[in-house]
Amino acid sequence: MTNGDAGGPQGGTTRRELLSMIGAMGGAAAMYQAMTALGHAAETQFTGPPALSGARPGSSVLVLGAGLAGLLAALELSKAGYRVQVLEFQDRAGGRNYSVRGGDRIVEVGGATQTCTFAPGNYLNPGPWRIPHHHRTLLHYCKSLGVELEPFIQNNHNAFVHRGDAFGGQPQRYKELAVDFKGHISELLGKALNEGALDQKVSVEDKEKLLVALREWGLLDANMAYTSTIRVAGQRGYDIPPGGGLSPAPTPSSLNSLGGVLSSNVWTQMGFYFNYVMQTTMFQPKGGMDMIAAGFMREVGQLVRLNTRVTRIAQSDAGVTVNWTDTQTGEAGSSSADWCVCTIPPPVLSQIEMQVGSAMQNAIRAVPMNGQVKIGLEMRSRFWEDNYAIYGGHSFTDQAISLISYPNDNMFKDGPAVLLGAFANGAGAFQLAGMTPEQRIEMALEQGSVFHPAEYRREYVSGASVAWSRLPWIQGCTSRWTEASRATHYRNLCDFDGRIVLAGEHATYYGGWMEGSMLSALDAIGRLHSRALSA
Repeated sequence: MTNGDAGGPQGGTTRRELLSMIGAMGGAAAMYQAMTALGHAAETQFTGPPALSGARPGSSVLVLGAGLAGLLAALELSKAGYRVQVLEFQDRAGGRNYSVRGGDRIVEVGGATQTCTFAPGNYLNPGPWRIPHHHRTLLHYCKSLGVELEPFIQNNHNAFVHRGDAFGGQPQRYKELAVDFKGHISELLGKALNEGALDQKVSVEDKEKLLVALREWGLLDANMAYTSTIRVAGQRGYDIPPGGGLSPAPTPSSLNSLGGVLSSNVWTQMGFYFNYVMQTTMFQPKGGMDMIAAGFMREVGQLVRLNTRVTRIAQSDAGVTVNWTDTQTGEAGSSSADWCVCTIPPPVLSQIEMQVGSAMQNAIRAVPMNGQVKIGLEMRSRFWEDNYAIYGGHSFTDQAISLISYPNDNMFKDGPAVLLGAFANGAGAFQLAGMTPEQRIEMALEQGSVFHPAEYRREYVSGASVAWSRLPWIQGCTSRWTEASRATHYRNLCDFDGRIVLAGEHATYYGGWMEGSMLSALDAIGRLHSRALSA
């Protein structure tokens, strides 16, 4: 398949138009998956750290921001021989790559403040929380920095799907809906094939093969019908499961009607698990997402100045000077270097006096940001394991909270554990972000109770919410480029302006992921090194 707009789908829709629709509906991740399928992009490739060497003696770089892009830039530039200083606004490194733990304070625009009271060892990952198997850059640095990873359970067939207008508002097990969906669809397609409705599309040989496939995949009986049988129960579950000895014989469960299955929209979740970045082999750092930043800080912590708010960025032909204020002491100071890698998020960077041209200034202001909300709910016990046999994975809902996600660590342990009680996007995020932290917790408890009505409020201990649009140090969660805004501004955002280059998840085609942020940093420092050697 060739690149470009030629050869689009039938009906006059070009590839450009198709990608625009996919991006509008599914966001950057869906867009990237579609770009891959259409030949516009490829799986991210990483063959090893950059081969930077031979930095001119005394050459220096200022890195603004100690998120993953800034930390990676500092690590590789210092290894190449540059004198590096990192200025970070917060009292910690990591940026969005962090974990909320007991004792942490979350301060929002407007002054609303939460103090987390989670038990020791419990945490909420309010930003990134899972690592796909093909994010080779991130996996490499986790391994080289000694960051231990553990499986992140993505697809749990025993979790729930809920829609308010389906099954009387009662949640259903994903496995039951998904098996019924493929069973009913297989029966319908089988009937169409046997009635000759597709003879113009399918050869006689392929028709026979397809009928066999539908019978096996859709669990159809000898009459090509989807019925309640022990064979079907082997996938969707039993009314009486198999036992031993003289226990009752297993009996199959009742099937949902086609209409009921369609009302659940279960294909949304089925499609979700086929997504390029959402497939089932995923990972998380053991002990919390902030273990990644901790790994970098073991290597470059001595280069990082925390609690430092950048107030002005100036440059000349000779170098870059950054004015800053110490947020703890009020001290004003400045730092200078030959070059600057700026990873400050666009909503904040647009408010800082910065000596760059109008093209980069306009690009910074043009980066669209979304605002997500995550809520962590600490529960007294792991009732989802004990009472529902759910170990990891997600239960989905059409309510504002969007989903709840079950912890992937410390399974079968006694004592409190933290559920992800909400991961809201779009309208749900706007609704939750506009609430007080206490109101967000109440909504998470109310809406999450649809899945676990007997336990949710009874087992609740404490909660913490992170509304990204209300955090003063970023004022948004992730970039959400459109095709139009990227075409106009993306290159101006990423190109050098004098001695300044930008990096971060907003300066990548893989926005919203740690992998994209790190690939952006590698690209920026590679170009910086080439410029520094030829200057």
